[in-house]
Amino acid sequence: MRLILEVWRQNGPEAEGRFETHEITDATPEMSLLELLDRLNHQLIEQDQDPVVFESDCREGICGTCGVDVNGIPHGPLDNVPACGQHVRSFNDGQTVRFAPFRAAAFKVVKDLMVDRTGLDRIIQSGGTISVDAGTAPDADTLQITHDDAERALDFAACIGCGACVSACPNGAAYLFTGAKLAHLALIPHGKEERAKRARSMVSQMEHEFGPCSQIGECALVCPANIPLLAVAAVNRERLRAGFKKSKPN
Repeated sequence: MRLILEVWRQNGPEAEGRFETHEITDATPEMSLLELLDRLNHQLIEQDQDPVVFESDCREGICGTCGVDVNGIPHGPLDNVPACGQHVRSFNDGQTVRFAPFRAAAFKVVKDLMVDRTGLDRIIQSGGTISVDAGTAPDADTLQITHDDAERALDFAACIGCGACVSACPNGAAYLFTGAKLAHLALIPHGKEERAKRARSMVSQMEHEFGPCSQIGECALVCPANIPLLAVAAVNRERLRAGFKKSKPN
């Protein structure tokens, strides 16, 4: 199977970038898009050229590091599938496949297809934690939570922090990511004391580094964890709730 690859090359955040064109003649339909990049890098190394820098780890749709734009779509042509789960069979023989880094003002290019997504980490660091007593684990029934709440919390907790939602949003917003974290922690009893403070801190950090919500919903279409748009609503709900709560003194 023959494919024409247009791959973004950029030496750093301040350097000018460009697309390079390469031809792969031995691609197979069952190859993942990351394996296609591996094949390209093997070819480049054989030609004494620098390989393309891109991120990956588990390659099982769990870690969230593999994000790239493929023909202008975060992760690739299939909805709600990470780049490592997208395959060459989605393209036709002889087709051009364009690989680019996630496009968002908050995601500076480190090199080639690798971007700096630590802005998402700073949202978590600002308030995505809970306070618990260290030591012996409590009995399983010490803190009561309904089955439905537990399932909903797990649905939101499934977010892998890949950043595709940010890249898909015309405004580069991180509402789906932030809302998933806020909704998850709001549904479990462990972090009730910090709930209002958490909402204020995380939303403030999000707005400092990312753009406003576009209210179009592209984020949910590309999310590999299928985080629902209800997460976006959770941002405003938790922020409004926090506005009515007085912070307790430390």
